[in-house]
Amino acid sequence: MERIVRQTMLYDFYGELLTEHQRKAYEEVVMNDLSYAELARLEGISRQGAYDMIRRCDRQLEEYEAKLRLVERFLVIRDRLQEIEDTAKELQEITGDGKAKDLVEQIRRQSGDILEQL
Repeated sequence: MERIVRQTMLYDFYGELLTEHQRKAYEEVVMNDLSYAELARLEGISRQGAYDMIRRCDRQLEEYEAKLRLVERFLVIRDRLQEIEDTAKELQEITGDGKAKDLVEQIRRQSGDILEQL
């Protein structure tokens, strides 16, 4: 399951860099859960040819990520935003003591970190 999530994220970020033919084939196998045999029939190629095409797409997407690291950055930002949300929830539960002021400062610091990463 984790592999499919990673493939989907890579495709979301870099799919437009694949050829139209590669995009359609990749979507059929990864997003629509088509088997290699079914893709081969649709494309008029061998099952091995379908398998090789999808593996090449996977490699290309991984190479883009290795160079650009957009997915990695996105995941870091997502985690930081979750921290902000958690901090804000905690702040909401606190009634006007000194800890609230500290939490507000923590929120500002975390927000600044996110802005720097963008």
